[in-house]
Amino acid sequence: MKKAILLFSALALLFAADAGPYEKYIQKYSSVAVSEMRRSGVPASITLAQGLLESAAGQSTLATKANNHFGIKCHSDWKGKKTYRDDDKANECFRVYSNAAASFRDHSDFLRYQDRYKFLFDLEPTDYKAWAKGLKKAGYATDRLYAGKLIKLIEDYELYRFDSESGELPEAPHAIETPEEVAAVQAREEVRFSLSRKVYKINGVPCVYAVKGDTYESIAASNGLFPGEILRFNDVSSDCEPAPGSVVYLQHKKKKAPRGMNKYIVGPEEESLWEISQRFGVRLGAIKRMNRLSDDYKPLEGDTILLR
Repeated sequence: MKKAILLFSALALLFAADAGPYEKYIQKYSSVAVSEMRRSGVPASITLAQGLLESAAGQSTLATKANNHFGIKCHSDWKGKKTYRDDDKANECFRVYSNAAASFRDHSDFLRYQDRYKFLFDLEPTDYKAWAKGLKKAGYATDRLYAGKLIKLIEDYELYRFDSESGELPEAPHAIETPEEVAAVQAREEVRFSLSRKVYKINGVPCVYAVKGDTYESIAASNGLFPGEILRFNDVSSDCEPAPGSVVYLQHKKKKAPRGMNKYIVGPEEESLWEISQRFGVRLGAIKRMNRLSDDYKPLEGDTILLR
């Protein structure tokens, strides 16, 4: 038995020695990609193909010197080490990671928690072609052949085999964020909600959507609430007209977002921290404490906002 084990080990080492850089990269990081698929829902095949392409199979300067396998840039909230190199512009800032696994984790979060990529998680996790084309459509890369390159790598090296190793995956971001309509009977039991308009739940918190002419005070009156209560529930200091279509909470927001919505990466559209707190049903003060943010903080594109 021992001889058989030794022979197998010797053959494995011989195969590893003969493998090219792409095969070695896959051998080294496939388990990390599978682990990330279980955690985030990003297909392991896509992660490996992007890693191979973006880092030149782990041989790029960013990968060897900074453990940065996906070319992720610093953004204003990055607190770690930095390195600089020419990219779209001269002397751009890139993140330096303590190990490659941290780079893989950041890449998964980059896709899961940015609005422009969230539609990908509604696709079948085994549909690597749709994922590759979706990444290109969402603007991940400017190379018009990007999707085709990913698909070729996945098929040449049979990376799709790793997608079946993940087991149960987390819920898609859209599924977590979609407001849940509250049944009228249930609403009456929970709090004195008006039945004149539909009541929804975001992050488990009952809410309504404002219409033209609404004020917080008028919504409070129609739902059996005191004006001061509804202002506190929505982190608003004085009565005003909420924008039509905006969410108005009828109970205190939660101190953290639901599981699977750990953070939010700010997109190109301008939005305040208050708007983010309303969108996810998380108290403004809780978000500030979690992220150690000052009252005058303004979110910038690429900033990561912790939600739980």
